[in-house]
Amino acid sequence: MIVGKFVAVVIIAYLLGAIPFGLIVSKLIAKIDISKHGSGSIGSTNVMRTLGIKAGALVGALDLAKAIGAVILAKTIIGDSVLLVAGFPFHWQVAQVIAALMVMAGHNWSVFIKFRGGKGVAVYFGSWLIIWPVGALFGGLIMLLIVLRTRYMSMGSISGALGILCLSIFLTIAYDFPPIYLIYSVVAAALIVYQHRENISRLQTGTESPIYGKGTNLKL
Repeated sequence: MIVGKFVAVVIIAYLLGAIPFGLIVSKLIAKIDISKHGSGSIGSTNVMRTLGIKAGALVGALDLAKAIGAVILAKTIIGDSVLLVAGFPFHWQVAQVIAALMVMAGHNWSVFIKFRGGKGVAVYFGSWLIIWPVGALFGGLIMLLIVLRTRYMSMGSISGALGILCLSIFLTIAYDFPPIYLIYSVVAAALIVYQHRENISRLQTGTESPIYGKGTNLKL
């Protein structure tokens, strides 16, 4: 029974993550396929660059919501049940991390659009809002400051994820921070860096597009 619950968490979280809100919103608002514009990502950043701040903010909020929903459902489904695997207890905290990773997998490689997708940043922060709100706020603040300083969303996203990772390492060593959360921060940060590999190359060559300012849809 408990194994079935964990399987349900995996499937539900992946399918929620796979909902391509960027594609849906861009088609409803502008009758375009966002995956054929800009970077080709269905995430909020590409939507924002292509259709403006309102559309991008809507997609970002929806992506946050699907991660929040998946993590909440994981705890609800597992409840107080515990599954022992090689002596390691799989409880609701583990289920939430599994759900968070599956949401990222679904968002990045959606079954609904031939395993294409976004870069997982919004869903990553959405999951932390439920699992560890302080971490989400800490990483979000770093991301915001970097974006305002550099105008590069990719640099801000990577910095935010790495900031959460560094904080997780410190709290795991110095305090009684759940190791499963450190594992999540490591795997998720690696995924985010991997998904931004082309952005990193453009940052190195000075050809990365800024998120706001001259020549963009955002003016700050």
